[in-house]
Amino acid sequence: ISAEIDIAEHTNIPIACLRNEQMALVHMFIKRAFDIVVSAIVILLTFPFWILIMIAIRLETDGPAIFRQERVGKDGGVFNIFKFRTMRADVDKYQYSPATPGDTRITRVGSFLRKTSLDEFPQFLNVLNGDMSMVGPRPEMPFIVEKYKDWERQRLKVKPGLTGLWQIMGRKDLPLHESLEYDFYYIKNQSLLLDLTILIKTVPIILLGKGAY
Repeated sequence: ISAEIDIAEHTNIPIACLRNEQMALVHMFIKRAFDIVVSAIVILLTFPFWILIMIAIRLETDGPAIFRQERVGKDGGVFNIFKFRTMRADVDKYQYSPATPGDTRITRVGSFLRKTSLDEFPQFLNVLNGDMSMVGPRPEMPFIVEKYKDWERQRLKVKPGLTGLWQIMGRKDLPLHESLEYDFYYIKNQSLLLDLTILIKTVPIILLGKGAY
């Protein structure tokens, strides 16, 4: 164990820092192939519903139906994430996401989209493009990542994902430090079987709308 981690200290609390490790090339190849195939199939099958969702958004509020926002990806690279817009068009796009029900920034259509996770579907374009993966830590906004300590930046060693351990273990009901624990566990133990397990367990979480605000 001591050969694989570094021990640091943060406000008198011991922190186990994961050392940089590369995924096996075979694992990386299969994971990327899986991302391409699944994202392409989902986009083709659901695109007609995307049109209906965009019409519903535009009928309720002015502004674009597709929301674009800079997020930080693997190794600190910045990319534009795509989502269906769920908030009023005049809301500053670089604010903390809603963490409780009843946030006044969210529109009526947006509330339904967030509860059902339909607002996340355009991110399959990010997966297809290679900026994201099906499974991994959620990508954060640049102003949040700028405040990361060195040990927190370890979560940038893999591609961000559409879903992950955070998604299936509590979503926004979890405090930040517990969310990071799950990210670190995934990075350390990532495998194709773990990815498949997370994807399967994500389905009932989405259907129940747990932790989606």
